[in-house]
Amino acid sequence: MRIGVLTAGGDCPGLNAVIRSVVHRAVAQYGDEVIGFEDGFAGLLDGHYRSLDLEAVSGILARGGTILGSSRLERNRLREACESAPDIARDFGIDALIPIGGEGTLTAARMLSDAGLPVVGVPKTIDNDISSTDRTFGFDTAVGVATEAMDRLKTTAESHQRVMVVEVMGRHAGWIALESGMAAGAHGICLPERPFDPADLVKMVEERFARGKKFAVICVAEGAHPADGSMDYGKGEIDQFGHERFQGIGTALAFELERRLGKEAKPVILGHVQRGGTPTAYDRVLATRFGWHAVEAAHQGEFGRMTALRGTDIVMVPLAEAVTELKTVPKDRMDEAESVF
Repeated sequence: MRIGVLTAGGDCPGLNAVIRSVVHRAVAQYGDEVIGFEDGFAGLLDGHYRSLDLEAVSGILARGGTILGSSRLERNRLREACESAPDIARDFGIDALIPIGGEGTLTAARMLSDAGLPVVGVPKTIDNDISSTDRTFGFDTAVGVATEAMDRLKTTAESHQRVMVVEVMGRHAGWIALESGMAAGAHGICLPERPFDPADLVKMVEERFARGKKFAVICVAEGAHPADGSMDYGKGEIDQFGHERFQGIGTALAFELERRLGKEAKPVILGHVQRGGTPTAYDRVLATRFGWHAVEAAHQGEFGRMTALRGTDIVMVPLAEAVTELKTVPKDRMDEAESVF
């Protein structure tokens, strides 16, 4: 069997672990040939690929990013890919394609599968927002990075009697903010799932200062937004990939709190720091298991499906199920977090 693999969308820790696992299982167990398409679906369309053998993936388990590179595919190019799906398999001689990516990548994978390309997907989203899998690799690393950042910021906030507003990733789902905020003991958490009122945060800070706790750390997801009419904050434009360009809620909220409190408030935007660097042990193991099962699925002809974690088991689920809806933070998890503020 000849297997093609690619990574698309935003990078995250654990991508290389999946690639390594695919190659090891396919080459060492089955004697397959594996090729890696460079820069996501662009490499598939433009014919840019390279051979991946055991030597090519040696030493990449703990590396962040992806050795194959990544990119986002414009919608018109996706339609082009779907129209030529049968030709792609024939031209490259691939018996299976394993795309590794998030919601957009898996949507593209489903479309290519429906068009006749033999596809087995591997879910990747640092936001942990794919509903058909309990966890995705990269998320654990991002939560750890955000937690450590807030642990460090607490000491400087306390030393200077400041309010620190820490913006973490999470466009439409606030899982990183929820779990890192809880782990770090943040004094406020703002999520995309529930509009916040700055007045509530002002009250919380004032009460802390009155008790002698003259600092606060607030964790806010990048997609969080204030309740209507509570503060000035506009929606951003939609980019060419269909994503909203956020206006910087961390900076806007810090400015608003400083204005209302008359106390120093500083925004800290973690941004791509959460994506980079060495994946945690948990993410390496999960990514390795996903790669292993993707190869098994390809050999069993389970195309049009993707790997998913259910409890402690890896199962195969339809790609259509993976992109039906986002997995957002439910009310009971928000209530849990609020109970420890």
